[in-house]
Amino acid sequence: MHQLTLAEIARGLADKKFSSEELTKVLLARIAQLDPQLNSFISLTEDLALTQAKAADARRANGESGALLGAPIAHKDLFCTQGIRTSCGSKMLDNFKAPYDATVVAKLAAAGAVTLGKTNMDEFAMGSANESSYYGAVKNPWNLEYVPGGSSGGSAAAVAARLLPAATGTDTGGSIRQPAALTNLTGLKPTYGRVSRWGMIAYASSLDQGGPLARTAEDCAILLQGMAGFDPNDSTSIDEPVPDYSASLNGSLQGLRIGVPKEYFGAGLDPRIADLIHNSVKELEKLGAVVKEISLPNMQHAIPAYYVIAPAEASSNLSRFDGVRFGYRCENPVNLMDLYKRSRGEGFGPEVQRRIMVGAYALSAGYYDAYYLKAQKIRRLIKNDFMAAFNEVDIILGPTTPNPAWKLGAKNSDPVAAYLEDVYTITANLAGLPGLSMPAGFVDGLPVGVQLLAPYFQEGRLLNVAHQYQLHTDWHTRTPTGF
Repeated sequence: MHQLTLAEIARGLADKKFSSEELTKVLLARIAQLDPQLNSFISLTEDLALTQAKAADARRANGESGALLGAPIAHKDLFCTQGIRTSCGSKMLDNFKAPYDATVVAKLAAAGAVTLGKTNMDEFAMGSANESSYYGAVKNPWNLEYVPGGSSGGSAAAVAARLLPAATGTDTGGSIRQPAALTNLTGLKPTYGRVSRWGMIAYASSLDQGGPLARTAEDCAILLQGMAGFDPNDSTSIDEPVPDYSASLNGSLQGLRIGVPKEYFGAGLDPRIADLIHNSVKELEKLGAVVKEISLPNMQHAIPAYYVIAPAEASSNLSRFDGVRFGYRCENPVNLMDLYKRSRGEGFGPEVQRRIMVGAYALSAGYYDAYYLKAQKIRRLIKNDFMAAFNEVDIILGPTTPNPAWKLGAKNSDPVAAYLEDVYTITANLAGLPGLSMPAGFVDGLPVGVQLLAPYFQEGRLLNVAHQYQLHTDWHTRTPTGF
């Protein structure tokens, strides 16, 4: 059962080949057996899962149907889940039990999804390797000595190891797409505003976006269908109709215009990954796509702009964690200032502290115009580059990451080296565009992803291209040894 995709589970439940309760018990046992190797979960919710599974079976017995009804999933541990620890991978929130469900959690629960647990993540979603978590690093199931990518690495590792068919993640600068690439999954970052951020603990509010991680584009379409939609509780949610993503999967790619930016193939890209990306282009050409070279001239400024904007927003968002109202509080403070200083100093890890300091500096008097304002102007130039490109092409294709996964600890002493791994993904967040990573091959036994970007609200187009590609390739079907 653990090898079944979401789509196959939906068919199996509809045909009464197994019940949701049976499937849930199998996967919970598998997590208990295998997750100690991976460290992909922070919390397991066995009682909730079995209760939801029994309720889903009862709903099916009463004639209800639905692709997610009875399907097991997990949530990245920054989606608030009522009565369950929501830690953000941080000591700061180790004792925090959310008093309500995030909109994404509530929508998927209403659709009948079964929550198996909360997955490990970089602390407050800050990282590219899932090594900054208070609960320890997550291991890549393809090689346990390597990182799975971050910050949604727990969700990615759990799905890649077949502990469950799909999971939610969030993407602030590539945190769905990058771990998807490094663990051989399909991961989708929707258009900014397509999925509600209400109840999703914020890192950088103008960049964060929730989305699905699964093995296939078909499964991502199913999970996105349950997640997407307007939410009046979220001021950044966009009131745009949600199409039937599964219905568009089988459209022809004949005449599809694919743009390949020349800036993607510079000195920083592993040449073996470049070869795999070119192979993916040839495969799509066989399916009728037309490929042309394009230019994104301001891409070189994306990383410096992102690493001013994101830390600036983080320094503001994380100011609420002060040891007073909720979360970690230091012992025996001598006064209020001591309470603030020690609670934050002890509650936040080094990477979070580093980004808060950078952000506070960029927003400080005398530096706001020089750094933050200038970064926002660059952000507009990057968006304009994409708008010009999409006048010529329908989607943009390139590598998801410049390198395959690296060894655990290899970049801990050089944060900038880890930041550079986001070079191809962060532009979509700066511009608010939808992006998808899909499996494209292997380098030294480690997975590699190809990234697709599309105009606003064209997630269906991305899923269509990825699905057609997956019908003609088998990279996404490969399973890590031992799982």
